[in-house]
Amino acid sequence: MHGATREAVFPHRHLLGIEGLSPEDINHVLDLADGYVELSRQAEKKRALLRGRTIINCFFENSTRTRTSFEVAGKRLGGDVINMSVAASSMHKGETLIDTAMTLNAMHPDVLIVRHPESGAVQLLSEKLDCAVINAGDGSHEHPTQALLDALTIRRRKGRLGGLTVAICGDVLHSRVARSNIALLNTMGARVRVVAPRTLLPAEIERLGVEVFYDMAEGLADVDIVMMLRLQSERMHGAFVPSTREYFHFFGLDYDKLRAAKPDALIMHPGPMNRGVEIGSEVADDIDRSLIRQQVEMGVAVRMACLEILTRDLGNGPPSMAGY
Repeated sequence: MHGATREAVFPHRHLLGIEGLSPEDINHVLDLADGYVELSRQAEKKRALLRGRTIINCFFENSTRTRTSFEVAGKRLGGDVINMSVAASSMHKGETLIDTAMTLNAMHPDVLIVRHPESGAVQLLSEKLDCAVINAGDGSHEHPTQALLDALTIRRRKGRLGGLTVAICGDVLHSRVARSNIALLNTMGARVRVVAPRTLLPAEIERLGVEVFYDMAEGLADVDIVMMLRLQSERMHGAFVPSTREYFHFFGLDYDKLRAAKPDALIMHPGPMNRGVEIGSEVADDIDRSLIRQQVEMGVAVRMACLEILTRDLGNGPPSMAGY
């Protein structure tokens, strides 16, 4: 990779979504992240790759896991990471998103990581800022680094993504994780199913290139990966499910429902989990089949890879800081 320009290898200035990424782009991130998994398992985890670079975590929505993961990733690469708590900031004093963008721009960050409750807000910020922008989740639109870390988790365990059958189960309607995963898995040649009650599926979901099932036994038949989604009650206005108990009975993952899948099918969940709602504790903690802990580990490695790729060849610091 020495001397290679970002344009030649990863032709995107920002990471706003999976849509628009080619299989080569995705493999480039996953291959780089593979190396960072090994680095993170060593006693000495630090690199000076981002020394002198400023990374701002700007979260308009709470997320301990994603924010912490990006913070660890930035610090392991030697960057200066600033966490902006927007809940306590000027946005509550009536400042607009554009005003916030201008304020951030004046600080000359190198990367801005944004989570926002409105779909499209991150795209808007990316148009107003001079730095690279990473979408850490916008509304129910996309969450690209989650899909990339899920892909890395699957690829390391199964050796491939192409040809696998993946069932994404649960609250697809409110899930940006589902949208990003559907886009990535389709791009990489996997077969994607969604399994959910009709009330938790977007209209015309088939257009995303998925097979639709309303029954867990049918939907999980012979799948390689079972990806459960969190029931996002905070985004629900109205009655989408009769009760969490009834929801678990029909759509919660337990060993009984898992029997329909392949004997070596693996279990995933983006977290945080509602145990006893969309997934049973015994399945979530199954040491042989659950990949939930590995997903968290892969999250740091993937986010390190994304930070490296988007800051490579920025040209606004001494050449030694480019990491070559």
